[in-house]
Amino acid sequence: MPRFFVDSDFAPGDVVALPEEVARHVQVLRLAAGDTLTLFNGRGGQHDARLVEIGRRSALAEIGAFTPIEAETPYRITLAQGIAGGDKMDWLIEKAIELGVSRIAPLVTARGVVRLSAERAGRRQAHWQGIVRAACEQCGRNRLAGVDPALDLSKWLETLPAAGAASDAGAMRLMLSPRAVTGFASLPESPPSGDVTLLIGPEGGLSPEEEDAAAAHGFTPLSLGPRVLRTETAGIAVLAALAARWGGW
Repeated sequence: MPRFFVDSDFAPGDVVALPEEVARHVQVLRLAAGDTLTLFNGRGGQHDARLVEIGRRSALAEIGAFTPIEAETPYRITLAQGIAGGDKMDWLIEKAIELGVSRIAPLVTARGVVRLSAERAGRRQAHWQGIVRAACEQCGRNRLAGVDPALDLSKWLETLPAAGAASDAGAMRLMLSPRAVTGFASLPESPPSGDVTLLIGPEGGLSPEEEDAAAAHGFTPLSLGPRVLRTETAGIAVLAALAARWGGW
């Protein structure tokens, strides 16, 4: 059954106008009045719905029963990713959402090949949030992950609670590094009680100075073994491994 995100509050019996991009997708799928679909607003659960009217650029749907189904992992994880070039960042965000990431923090780093002006950064954030919506529609998640504004790594680190503070109780901060001596097998077999943050550099990795700054903010360097993975591979590998280890499947 087709699934669509609609940023609105609705209840059974309501007739809602679908957003223009959703109405366009309905037409591309050649759905007709009377066909059923699933709608979710990103705040948990989903509704059955039935198309009641389709125009050239519009569509109306009648809201049906609510189902409080969720597809979230038993832990919250933020992916702090050095912005990758080309379409790598798009692909990485899509797959990270499928693997259960709760938040994406795009980072501008010393060795990154992408430099964004303020205007371009705003457009990219909106573009990446659109990828999140589409990925949630596809994979069955009913809670929408957020995409933060792109920040320099140093400024982003300053936004984090002090390591060990009460607001950071139970949290885990991990940083992938080819120089790390701590391996994945050393992680606990159960997820932490607090949030998990995974920091990954761009194509050239994090500089030694950036790794030192992250370590000073409570990040533990983590190794994935003797092979150096590409940035778009590293994050997905860790997220999948954590899901298998901590029950995220």
